[in-house]
Amino acid sequence: MLLIAVFIVLVFLYTLVSRRLDRTIITAPIVFTSAGILLVLALPGLGETNLEREVFLKLAELGLVMLLFTDATHVNLASLKSSENLPVRLLSVGMLLTILLGAIAARLVFPRLSLWEAGILAAILAPTDAGLGQVIVQSPRVPPRIRQALDVEAGLNDGLSVPFLMFFIAVSQLGATGSGGVLLKYIGEQLGMGALVGILIGLTGGALLGLAWRTDWMNEAVQPLGLVAVPVLCSLACEPVGGSMFIAAYVAGLSVQAGFKDAGDKSVEFTEGWGQLFDFFIFFLFGILVTRAFGQFTLVHLFYAVLSLTVVRMLPVAIALYGTRLSAATVIFMGWFGPRGLASIVLGLVYLEEEARLPGEESIKLAVMATVLLSIFIHGFSALPGIDRYAKQVAAMDPAAPENRQ
Repeated sequence: MLLIAVFIVLVFLYTLVSRRLDRTIITAPIVFTSAGILLVLALPGLGETNLEREVFLKLAELGLVMLLFTDATHVNLASLKSSENLPVRLLSVGMLLTILLGAIAARLVFPRLSLWEAGILAAILAPTDAGLGQVIVQSPRVPPRIRQALDVEAGLNDGLSVPFLMFFIAVSQLGATGSGGVLLKYIGEQLGMGALVGILIGLTGGALLGLAWRTDWMNEAVQPLGLVAVPVLCSLACEPVGGSMFIAAYVAGLSVQAGFKDAGDKSVEFTEGWGQLFDFFIFFLFGILVTRAFGQFTLVHLFYAVLSLTVVRMLPVAIALYGTRLSAATVIFMGWFGPRGLASIVLGLVYLEEEARLPGEESIKLAVMATVLLSIFIHGFSALPGIDRYAKQVAAMDPAAPENRQ
């Protein structure tokens, strides 16, 4: 009860000064993560109490379902067809190389991890966080093409990371049990049934929502609630058939647009309200959990965190953008501002909930924590100075430069 009370008071205080903080390097994730850290330092006994892990995991699970669904409703497949499209490059070549390089780095830094455990760590840390990069994607000083590319990448790469994560978990369990049935079960149930549930509920829900809107049966004020019910139904439907609720939610977000074209706009109304409150709560609890684990961190975990935020992110971005004729300043800017945050926290919790009981679980958990914690602060503190420096470089460019292309 104390945690909830502190969090509610913190949310109230944050709302009072939120506009002022928007002009500083202090971001919302920094505020709520720091508050969780300070709470444990002020009340050491709190670090020894057992947080309701099951409740926390279920909350994170539901949050990821909502996040994946919302992100998918904003996908415009037609706009992603061009090979010159920057988000396509980042989400295809860039993301695949990020997972590959992340796994290689994990094997080198944590030699006791198996190949598939290294893949799990890489998949958890592959998605970037639009919330942590909000200052970047909303700044008018950054060329629209560049901030749109980073925004779209952050909005979609969490959904693309889920199949990789679930696959690596399944194959890791295969190695532990020596049974090929685990992998077949993953393909048939997790992916297949999850996608099927997502298509059926997404198409049906979208058709009904669209019909109710066209016939004026639906009150506009409750439209977002009807839309939010779709991914929740996906979660409930996946449980008896063994499908992945995350795959189902993402597929449903794509499918619902067939019958309800305004799904993307309406989902924003939810994410900017209750969805944002959920984000704050996850960062708050993350601060508490990180503080409880401080004594377990080593320089090895910090080293991997640095690698993950630099080489593992920036090299794949540079390769993905090869041939676009973007300046070196732009490539470095886009490579650096790939923060790890909410998606990695939640994917990490999802991995723990799978109870794979792998030998490298502790290393994976601590590496994820160290990487996200470092990202929250260094990307938050470097955002405004980075924008300022990059804006000066853009101002000196030719108006016909690729950065300024619409």
